[in-house]
Amino acid sequence: MSARIKVANPNRCIGCYSCMLACSRVNAKTASLIDSAIDIRTSGGIESGLEIIVCRSCIDPPCARACPTGALTPRNGGGVILDKDLCDSCMACASACLPRAIHFDKADMPVICTHCGVCARFCSHDVLELRKTEVL
Repeated sequence: MSARIKVANPNRCIGCYSCMLACSRVNAKTASLIDSAIDIRTSGGIESGLEIIVCRSCIDPPCARACPTGALTPRNGGGVILDKDLCDSCMACASACLPRAIHFDKADMPVICTHCGVCARFCSHDVLELRKTEVL
């Protein structure tokens, strides 16, 4: 079975960034928010809520269709797999991503969620869940 990250309880998010730091630490071996595949940001002011932006693991991902080099290929169960050797940093994938879940790191490489679940494990407020999905 494949898995995907789900924003289960968005109103519980306090913006502690534990999920982002866990993601960057485990997947990029850094402690930098820019290296996280998940993004927490304010939706517009001190009293407004927070946006939790995660890859929605599309079955027919527009980011992969937009990639001119074939660096992104659809993953079983949804989402994509990145081949960094094929990526030319054109940013077409980020433009095509509907939830805006793709951004670029300091080396101009796309940061792509692998749905490993480390962000959900480090979320102490049960905002995120790793859900098993059936592979079609």
